[in-house]
Amino acid sequence: MSKKPRSAMPPKALIGAIALGASALLAGCSQGIENGALPSTPDITDQTGTIITLWNGSWIAALVVGVITWGLILWCIAVYRKRKDDDKLPVQTRVHLPLELMYTLVPLMAIGVLFKYTAEDIAELTDVSGDADVEIQVVGKQWSWDFNYLTDDVYDPGVQANLTGEEGVEETLPTLYLPVDETVHFYLDSRDVIHSFWIPAFLYKEDTVPGKTNEWQVMPTEVGTYQGKCAELCGEYHASMLFNVKVVERAEYDAYMQELRDRGNEGALGLEYSRDQVVRIADEHGETE
Repeated sequence: MSKKPRSAMPPKALIGAIALGASALLAGCSQGIENGALPSTPDITDQTGTIITLWNGSWIAALVVGVITWGLILWCIAVYRKRKDDDKLPVQTRVHLPLELMYTLVPLMAIGVLFKYTAEDIAELTDVSGDADVEIQVVGKQWSWDFNYLTDDVYDPGVQANLTGEEGVEETLPTLYLPVDETVHFYLDSRDVIHSFWIPAFLYKEDTVPGKTNEWQVMPTEVGTYQGKCAELCGEYHASMLFNVKVVERAEYDAYMQELRDRGNEGALGLEYSRDQVVRIADEHGETE
């Protein structure tokens, strides 16, 4: 009589291995629990904490719904499974009013709560009624960005990034300077097609639309250099629409504004310029090679 083949790993050892693997996975994920695994932390701007809280709350709500749903499915599979020698059909209930009310009202309540918090947070993030310390116009163009520092009456023309894959490319990108702990009011415009002004660390993006000015207010609260990019497919060199964001102390910010004045970049670059005209302006002021 042939013996039943034994499992390569005893059940207890298998369970232990699964538990160990799950623990290691959860330990690795726990590093991003505080910020919801988003590319930011709550103290980079005055808005990131609100966004992270909404994000984490949404995921927790989704997880609770998922656990309840899968629990009910598995419970039904276990309790109402077909038994051996049981050939009778189960009782066919066509109407169960309390159950139908429950699975109608509970999802509506969950959606209502999620809508409430989402609407409140979006209203807070898009509020531009407060007083701003600095006003900056960002103009998207194929394929770079112009920065008009309206409060200081200077501009910084951007040129398309040359993505060679070599080190040092970041240093050639257009750089947006922002003063730390001061409210910045952005006016977002486009010179040609739709672009999207996105600073991932700030957890917010806003489209630049031809013929329409979008606005956004934010207060950077942590000094540092952050990456920016276009989040809207806008043409052949969309991937080259990169820029840096430097959040600096007020003294360094003022020094950069004076540097732009010394270059002769006074005033603002209007939307009447085409992409080629702006590149020529940059050439005249030594912004390109």
